[in-house]
Amino acid sequence: MTRLQQFQKIAIAEGFSWIGLIITMVLKYQFEMIWPNKIVGWIHGILFIAFCIYLAIFFFSKQFSFGKALILFIAAFVPFGTFWAEKKYLRSQG
Repeated sequence: MTRLQQFQKIAIAEGFSWIGLIITMVLKYQFEMIWPNKIVGWIHGILFIAFCIYLAIFFFSKQFSFGKALILFIAAFVPFGTFWAEKKYLRSQG
């Protein structure tokens, strides 16, 4: 598996972790179930950090321009943004 394919998988997993985080936020605040949110929050945090590390690797190796890296970074903060970013920027890269 290439580094780009790994990055694609991380981007998709990070997007799904947003879905999990939203679901567990409802559980936390509506039903006072905190543990699902803690677990999914950790997973989401780890995937976000992994996404940023891969992004840095591609940027500093000059495979991504500053503009592309910035768009991908911003997409990581938008719910489901990594799904869009993976389809538009990472899939077309390979």
